[in-house]
Amino acid sequence: MPAPYIVGIGGTINPGSATERALRLALDAAEAEGARVRLFDGPTLAMLPHYRPGADHGEPCGDYVEAIRAADGIIIASPGYHGSVSGLVKNAIDYIEETARDARVYLDGLPVGLIVTAYGWQATGSTLAALRSIVHSLRGWPTPLGATVKAIPGLFGPDGCTDPATCNQLELVGRQVVEFAKLRHRLPFAAETGEDIAC
Repeated sequence: MPAPYIVGIGGTINPGSATERALRLALDAAEAEGARVRLFDGPTLAMLPHYRPGADHGEPCGDYVEAIRAADGIIIASPGYHGSVSGLVKNAIDYIEETARDARVYLDGLPVGLIVTAYGWQATGSTLAALRSIVHSLRGWPTPLGATVKAIPGLFGPDGCTDPATCNQLELVGRQVVEFAKLRHRLPFAAETGEDIAC
């Protein structure tokens, strides 16, 4: 089986934000499990114009959409802005509409790990719920664990995450996405194979 290809989407416009650092930790864990990974961080997402259906958005957008098309799993990380997903991350998610007429529509059947960072717990909870709803509407499968991170000063230092519990959460998100991507390769859906799967 080829190494699963996991695409990370998220961060803020500020390079090295807490959201980006959290996403990188999850991708590092996915890579440690044998996955190939690619990160579309905040500054990269900021180069995407506002999504407009049917428009020719140019090379950066095409590269991003092709990565989504090739992905075996996705990890999305958003800051909780005013209790919901940031505009930057939502715009990136909107580009998945470009796959609406593909053989695999949207994120159909893909495992999707979710990470939310915010200054307060209330925003992490509501933003995670919003992301789960978005992923369901795109036919993706949110992983059992969604990581919620309270962004306190010093949480991410030069040597990585300074809180073991937070670090464990983020690594588990990465591992779960790879685990479910591998499982999907081993046990393709009955609708795709034409076979019955015994219960």
